[in-house]
Amino acid sequence: MRHDTVHAVLDGVYTALVTNMLLVVGGLPLVLLAVTTDSTRAWPLYALAAPLCAPGLCAVFAVMSAYTAGRADGPLRTFGRAWQATARPAMRWAATATVVLVVLGVDAYALWGHRAGAVALPILAMLAVLTVATTLLGLVAIAEQPAARLPRVARACLYLAVRRWYLTGASLLVLALLAQLITLRPAIALGVAAAPLLYVVWANSHFSLRVALDPPAEPRAT
Repeated sequence: MRHDTVHAVLDGVYTALVTNMLLVVGGLPLVLLAVTTDSTRAWPLYALAAPLCAPGLCAVFAVMSAYTAGRADGPLRTFGRAWQATARPAMRWAATATVVLVVLGVDAYALWGHRAGAVALPILAMLAVLTVATTLLGLVAIAEQPAARLPRVARACLYLAVRRWYLTGASLLVLALLAQLITLRPAIALGVAAAPLLYVVWANSHFSLRVALDPPAEPRAT
């Protein structure tokens, strides 16, 4: 193996391991809740903690973007700058999404077992999936452009989540796999598997957002 190849492999492994560590640090409120509480009974605490972890996920996406682009700032420095830049919009974005999901969940619980639920529950489930998909794309968009206006981010991400439904579905399946791994093998999931799986999610989301992040240049007048 050539020296450049060995260096690239070691750099990728280092970045992945550091990214896993940063993901745990950025999502520490949820990690502590997962370790100390029962998720079925403490869901209000999870709903309160989720927005606090959004800047950490945005910063992890920023690290992946910088690594893919070949920027040599290092994951720690990139994470710190991205967390500071995205903290406020990411928390607002995640808080709004959490409120929507809580409302949908409460409505689904109220309709469960009723005749109206046969019609309403599939609609509520579809709205919940769209909310999660839009939220995920929005976090990637905020990581790339922290100063973007959130209403514009919401419209673009909702449209692109539906338009690129196959990439959205793949990302949601990868997230479901990661959640299952965290439930069954949290040490392996957070220590090894999180960064590669989230990189797939980021790559799919970044490709879906390519039109919004890099709009085509207008032709110059002659």
